Amino acid sequence: MKKIFFTITGIKNYYGKSLFEPEMTVRLVKEPDNEYDREAIKVELEGLGRIGYVANSPYTVKGESYSAGRLYDKIGNDAEGIVKYVFSNFIICYVNESVTSKEEPGQFKQSRKNEMNEKEQMQSRCD
Repeated sequence: MKKIFFTITGIKNYYGKSLFEPEMTVRLVKEPDNEYDREAIKVELEGLGRIGYVANSPYTVKGESYSAGRLYDKIGNDAEGIVKYVFSNFIICYVNESVTSKEEPGQFKQSRKNEMNEKEQMQSRCD
């Protein structure tokens, strides 16, 4: 299954990029009552709360990332993201589809198996 990437933006308004590391987990939470963007998805980190938002503007969405608008209907009320790349003003992550609330029966096991195979392949390339 192809990974769904998204960009975290607005990090300088919260804690900055220093707390982000590749492979760390973040939580995506829909924010339908947001007065500026009805498709807003905030990004949280356990113990800190909001640390940014999923980018939803052509000026802030980077690379092949999904905007919040494109991602909104692909996740439930919340989802898990995994940090992939850390840049100075934004973070690129992917949706951890093995724990989204819109998964189908059996999808968790297959997705987790694919994730493990991917990690093993990366480790063998690095050895």
